[in-house]
Amino acid sequence: MLKPFLTTVAAVLLFGHAAHAADIGATIDVPCPFGDCKAGISLSYLGNYDIPTGFMENGVEVGGLSGIDFDPSTGRYISISDDRSEKAPARFYDLDIDVSVSGLKGVTVVDHVTLKDKDGQPFALRKVDAESIRFGKDGIYWSSEGDGKALSPPFVRVANRDGSFVREFPLPAGFAPTADKSTGIRDNLAFEGLALLSGGDLLVGTESALYQDGPITTLTAGALARLIRYDAASGEQKAQYVYPISPIPQAPSMASGWNDFGMSEIMALDDRHLLSIERGYAQGVGNSVVINMFDLDGATDVSNIPSLAKTDQRIVPVRKVQIMDLRALGLAPDNIEGITFGKAKDGTDVLILVADNNFNPTQKTQFFAFKVIRRPS
Repeated sequence: MLKPFLTTVAAVLLFGHAAHAADIGATIDVPCPFGDCKAGISLSYLGNYDIPTGFMENGVEVGGLSGIDFDPSTGRYISISDDRSEKAPARFYDLDIDVSVSGLKGVTVVDHVTLKDKDGQPFALRKVDAESIRFGKDGIYWSSEGDGKALSPPFVRVANRDGSFVREFPLPAGFAPTADKSTGIRDNLAFEGLALLSGGDLLVGTESALYQDGPITTLTAGALARLIRYDAASGEQKAQYVYPISPIPQAPSMASGWNDFGMSEIMALDDRHLLSIERGYAQGVGNSVVINMFDLDGATDVSNIPSLAKTDQRIVPVRKVQIMDLRALGLAPDNIEGITFGKAKDGTDVLILVADNNFNPTQKTQFFAFKVIRRPS
């Protein structure tokens, strides 16, 4: 049985001149997370922009944006789609985001790049489920959730800028899906997050618990996700950590309604502090989106613990603290799955969020922007 030691710290929200962060210029300030004022973060809201479902770019429908990253060499962004080669071959988009200190004005879809499999060809129908994307020193790092139902394992690969295959990271034991669901990833709850730490390591996060690590989230209990730490250059696994996902924050409006909650992305701040997105949906109510900071320092390496649910070893998960709850700030988030730092054309440091619309006409490809006033570095 897992015996975690958790540290919870309340975030301090200091709004600007207005009542909530739906107003441009309102500030979110967490000055001393974990009691460490060097890890403080402060953001100022710059607005949001929506692309309606059905929007086409060069004959390809734009949607499913599940990860985003900034390219300092161009000043633009790349955003990966989780389309399983159903609308068009698996791909990522080049985006130009018009944002400055005066606000978020628009998003232009410039182009798209087709991802290639190991044979140099586009991915066949339902052979990939891309979820996260990051620029690395030797290429573009991206993840696939695999397909638990088809027993297709998740993976992390490196691609060239043209989408061609470079290399793949080894999958640790216990992550591959199994027919009897005794171990491995749950379908559609696998490799959702990627982060490149400042020291050169890669962190990969699952959306929820592996089968052997316990149940997924409920309204009264959280879940235990795993974070894999790799040496990015060699691909060697260095450690695994436990990330505690919070319980589902809201119930559906009807007794038989559906709801969920999981970790959809991670992003590095420095070599130990990261941001995470925990997001979910409650039928009849809407989406909940919470941005947390978490700290790897002192977390137990669980790479040699096959089951978190069946161990008596004392385990220290990563510590986390809430930075902001988008609904509580007066915003109306959709299915937020991507996060990145960027730089506006006027030099403003910005934080960008993007939502996966699931190619659903009732949803939208949604962007939020925040000015970065202060962050760990």
